[in-house]
Amino acid sequence: MNIHEYQAKAVLKEFGVPVARGIPAFTVDEAVKAAEELGGPVWVVKAQIHAGGRGKGGGVKVVKSIDEVRAEAERMLGMTLVTHQTGPQGKEVHRIYVEDGSDIDRELYLSCLVDRATSRIAFIASTEGGMDIEEVAEKTPEKILTLTIDPASGVQPFHGRAIAFALGLKGDQNKAGVKLIANLYKAFTETDASLVEINPLVVTKGGEVVCLDAKMNFDDNALYRHKQIAELRDESEEDPAEVEAAKHDLNYVKLDGTIGCMVNGAGLAMATMDIIKLYGSEPANFLDVGGGASKEKVTEAFKIILSDKNVEGILVNIFGGIMRCDIIAEGVVAAAKEVSLQVPLVVRLEGTNVELGKKIMAESGLPIISGDDLGDAAQKIVSAVKEAA
Repeated sequence: MNIHEYQAKAVLKEFGVPVARGIPAFTVDEAVKAAEELGGPVWVVKAQIHAGGRGKGGGVKVVKSIDEVRAEAERMLGMTLVTHQTGPQGKEVHRIYVEDGSDIDRELYLSCLVDRATSRIAFIASTEGGMDIEEVAEKTPEKILTLTIDPASGVQPFHGRAIAFALGLKGDQNKAGVKLIANLYKAFTETDASLVEINPLVVTKGGEVVCLDAKMNFDDNALYRHKQIAELRDESEEDPAEVEAAKHDLNYVKLDGTIGCMVNGAGLAMATMDIIKLYGSEPANFLDVGGGASKEKVTEAFKIILSDKNVEGILVNIFGGIMRCDIIAEGVVAAAKEVSLQVPLVVRLEGTNVELGKKIMAESGLPIISGDDLGDAAQKIVSAVKEAA
């Protein structure tokens, strides 16, 4: 789960991480009131969406008067902000953040994340703050320090010193950096975060080390332990189909292809997407219905796939172990009838009650194409979509 910048800063502040003062606003009047409360004389008005690159898209503006705050709030609220992370469709801005301006001397980069290669939490630091870290890694990788933390010992002062020195922090700034690393690690572990990114981390001309931006992602599986964080979720920033899928305990991720997939098991779903690509097409989604889905759950999964206007055909690939093939067949037939299916449908069933499942589909009166195996099913759906086009 992602949260907005102002929410991330509020979470980090609770753990002693230094952040600039700021106030969120949902209306123009709230933005003006926030600016008056902060006092100025310089403010930063920031659009709040779940995407990076806001500054390049016109979503971050430095202003020097209340009138400018009002003008920028009027411009940003309701605008569609397009960045390299939103795609060409952009995201509509529903909230902004009015923050104290900072007298910046240097911009740095700092993040904390789960490094799956080492199975440890890792800090990534660079003197090249304010830039896309991917670009820094490609052009000047020597300017990036990666430091993993042994979970047995946790973060230690020497970790903080190593990162602070790599960032060029000296004297009191070095001490502030060491404290920041310790508090950031504590915030990361105690909230079950999967990513904390500070870009930029700035050194002000007054010598303070401050988080000027903040991005936090959390492990969805741990949210039951953090109700206050779960309440920060903004569903308007998420794909509506993915939100709906979560309500029915379905694992769904929208992709850019044209062939919808419904599979039981994440590994089988990945293999299904791969074989669709092998035969010359692209998957429209990842959808795992799980091992014990009901007829109703399968019906909802079918509806979610068809809610994507890009879907030109559907491949159902079920290996029935815990999941019975007749239950899948009943759900597919019910859903196809309910939504008046207008695209080709190929179903490959194997396992428990497979013959009963095939019989249910054959007697449904629907134009369901049966696949003998995964390769055969993938070939049939790709061909059927091409013929329908």
